[in-house]
Amino acid sequence: MTTELDRDPVVLDEPTWRARAAAHRDRVGRWTDPHRERRRRGEPHPVLDFLFTYYSLRPARLEQWLPGPGVVLLGAEELLDVPGHVRHGAGVRLDPDALPERISRTARFVHDLLVATAARPPRLGCFGLHEWAMVYRSDAPRHGQVPLRLGSAGTDAVVDSLPVHCTHHDAFRFFTDAARPLNALQPARSEQIAHEQPGCLHATMDLYKWAYKLSPATPAGLLADCFELAVDVRELDMRASPYDLADLGYAPVQIETPAGRAEYARAQAGFARRAAPLRSRLVALCRLLESADG
Repeated sequence: MTTELDRDPVVLDEPTWRARAAAHRDRVGRWTDPHRERRRRGEPHPVLDFLFTYYSLRPARLEQWLPGPGVVLLGAEELLDVPGHVRHGAGVRLDPDALPERISRTARFVHDLLVATAARPPRLGCFGLHEWAMVYRSDAPRHGQVPLRLGSAGTDAVVDSLPVHCTHHDAFRFFTDAARPLNALQPARSEQIAHEQPGCLHATMDLYKWAYKLSPATPAGLLADCFELAVDVRELDMRASPYDLADLGYAPVQIETPAGRAEYARAQAGFARRAAPLRSRLVALCRLLESADG
């Protein structure tokens, strides 16, 4: 099978790649610049902070443009300080064999996880109850500065009235003690590959995490595509949550009603479709990195 390593590389002159780098910075700056300003003011954001706290990539790293495999950049000597980048004739390119060994280990895990996830049909019946289960019968909601839309008793009643079926370990681990036995599964970290499925909003957002875990091998365009999808998914995640975010401009998806559940499932299916090609691109990158010596 032909890979990026077997093909002649694309050569970009300095004006071309610097223009792409500036466009990338502008694209993600839509979110990184306001995040920095909120942080300067000490102003938390219950929806968007998640993308910079739970997901740990620093804004400056998200803004950095890197070409990924199969590209030679002219006039890019500064990239020689980035792991895995080497001289190639008159330019600089990523050499997968020069990457830290941790990248190939990560690529093997991410490959197996994403291939297994893609092989399963999306499950669209969870209705975002993971966020509700995180405050079920609790006096200390995770976003204490934001009111619960239905109040504590109303929130608990929704969880009691619907089946809870969360397949994502990193969501399930934040369930309250009272909510854990209600879940149809008890997903453990060791069972992640066995349980993740493409309808899960958190599995879709995690494509961003896997993209930056493979950095500096991940092309900036793929990283930005995964981040942008994560932003949109996070919005639905919190609109369908028990929190009242109307003052921040987020209209609720009322999953306590049949119409709200149908709206959620439609959006969930749309995100699963958007995620599929990104997952495939990440799998292809993983295969290339696995084939390198490390």
